[in-house]
Amino acid sequence: MKITVTRELYPGETRVSLTPEAVARLVKLGAEVEVEAGIGITAGIAEPAYVKAGATISSDRKHLLNSGDIVLGLRKPTLEEVESLKRDSIHISLLDPFNEKELIQKFADCGVSAISLELIPRTTRAQKMDELSSQANLAGYEAVILAARYCNKIFPMMTTAAGTILPSKVFVIGVGVAGLQAIATAKRLGARVTAYDMRPVVEEQVKSLGAQFLKIDVGETGQTKDGYAKPLTEQQILQQRAAMTKTCAESDVVICAAQVFGRKAPILLTAEMLDAMKPGSVVVDLAVETGGNVAGVVFNEVTERKGVTIVGLENLAGRVPVHASQVFAANLVALIEEFWDKTAKKFVLKLDDEIIKGCLVTHGGKIVNEKLIAKPA
Repeated sequence: MKITVTRELYPGETRVSLTPEAVARLVKLGAEVEVEAGIGITAGIAEPAYVKAGATISSDRKHLLNSGDIVLGLRKPTLEEVESLKRDSIHISLLDPFNEKELIQKFADCGVSAISLELIPRTTRAQKMDELSSQANLAGYEAVILAARYCNKIFPMMTTAAGTILPSKVFVIGVGVAGLQAIATAKRLGARVTAYDMRPVVEEQVKSLGAQFLKIDVGETGQTKDGYAKPLTEQQILQQRAAMTKTCAESDVVICAAQVFGRKAPILLTAEMLDAMKPGSVVVDLAVETGGNVAGVVFNEVTERKGVTIVGLENLAGRVPVHASQVFAANLVALIEEFWDKTAKKFVLKLDDEIIKGCLVTHGGKIVNEKLIAKPA
């Protein structure tokens, strides 16, 4: 079975979908692996490393697209690239399926079985394939590093001959994977950390990392079966904002990491809340790629509002491409290994398996994922 991998063309994307170590694992399974020339440059990986791992190199992108039984990528392909894929092949990448209806339909029309990595179920068995978690983990780390760079204070407490320097105060909003890593990283740097999430169930996790959990009584809240927070009502949002404003005003750094899967990110920091913050403080918006948690955040830019620096840079995981590529490739290979027939030496789409049911969006010329199929009125 032939697995092909194309180079990422999205502006500023530094990550790669397959590393030489991942290639070696696929070759060991019995797969033929061919990658596009220059695939690893942005992550500092030289072509000879891919060749040594067992891959062949091609500079013909269209050949890679139409010759692969499985075509791997990181970012979603263009409509034209989907048309180049051979019928009955399998494409695996991040597809943003809820916002890319035309792209998903194109996969179906072209008879390609498309797997969306965002839809990998968040179960114990699928944990090793969970790209969202692995990339969010690194994004949470990088958010704190950026905050420390732009903050006009140091993070740790220091006792010096000139007196004691008090630790910076960091407020993390949204305690998912990214938020938890942000808490842990800020604590390592010596900051005093407070965190909030509308899911009370995460309080124990916050405290286990040495941070304080901000309790806000907004009534009944919860999370989806996939671990995402359920949207709040308008009244709950007003109660939440009122309580958060005081903590924001006292903080030197606020990191927002709240996203609702498949929907526009909720605004958590309003203009009024930003007005309450001290000049010199920093806000990092981890949800900027889905609309942003911060009022007035500018996509992929660092701006200043009344003395408050707002960091709206996209793709924070891509700022550490070596490790981001390493874990992304490991997620991909774990998925392939899970459904690899060692005797036939090929990837088998087990349509009745819960993981495949969760992430397969098109197959046999149709859209097959229940989350994407329009329900009759």
